[in-house]
Formats: sequence, structure tokens, C-alpha cells
Amino acid sequence: MSPMPTPLPLSPALPPAAAAADEPAALDLILIEGWQGQTVIGIHDDELHRPQPLVIDLHAGQPRARACSTDRIGDTIDYGAVCARLDALMLDHGVQLLEALAERIARLLLDDFGASWVRVRIVKPRKFAHVASVGVQIERRAASPAPRPGAQVLGWIGSGLVPQS
Repeated sequence: MSPMPTPLPLSPALPPAAAAADEPAALDLILIEGWQGQTVIGIHDDELHRPQPLVIDLHAGQPRARACSTDRIGDTIDYGAVCARLDALMLDHGVQLLEALAERIARLLLDDFGASWVRVRIVKPRKFAHVASVGVQIERRAASPAPRPGAQVLGWIGSGLVPQS
């Protein structure tokens, strides 16, 4: 019987704590699927003068939403508040492309509602006679907070590794 292979050691430049931090955290997802509204959006003359129907699906993730433990709406993303903001955005978004509108919605969820990750799907149903819908889907992550000065060195010291000059 051959001996078990020895696991490869972690690189000294990457302490064990940092290796675990690179793994994505599990997310609790808030879903809004099939939101329907109308807005003026598009680039062709026939799109610029009357509202068209849109269907929007949103998935917004938070690492272990506190509401799971507290049962308080203030500890999660309030999808009623998100829907109200979508209603308002359809009246005054100022963009022509679905891609730009999807980006605005993603930023809204990340910046104003504290999501860590979002997926935004927007379709124009029955835009053309021979297709069910046309649209876009984007995914975005919240920016990582800027590392504090010296945080990496402190992490190395705490893990027993000290960088060499």
C-alpha cells in the first residue's frame, strides 16, 4: 500500500487566515422576481415617446442576514422598500439602455440597501413578434473595504508568520 501524499504547505506569503478569507462567504438571498413596470427606455424613435413594459428580477445577497436571528426587518433588505424605489426609478432614470438601467439598480441595492452581491435581470417582453423577450442580466459585488494600514503585517504576526525584509 502506498503512503498517503503529503498536503502541500500554504505559501508563506499567504497565511492560513488570509487563505480562508479568499473563499466566498455563503449568502442569504432576497428575491424579487417578476416585478412589472413601464418606462421610456431605448434608442429607437418608436421607444422614446411612450412607455414600454419591463419585467425585472432581482437577487440580492447578504452574508448571514442578521434578520435570521433577530426577526427584524431592519436587519435585512426590505423588499417592499426596494419595490418602491424601483417604482420611483422608472419615472426618472435618465438612461437609454437596459444595461445602464441594470447598473443603476445594482448600485441602488449595493449602496443604499447594503447588499454584498446582486444579480439584476431586465427584459422587455414581446419587444419583437418572434421572441418572448429581450433583455440583459448583470451581476455585481460590493467593493471590498480598503485595507487598514499595517493590517496584513498584523495578520501575519497573529498567525506566527513575520515577513522578511
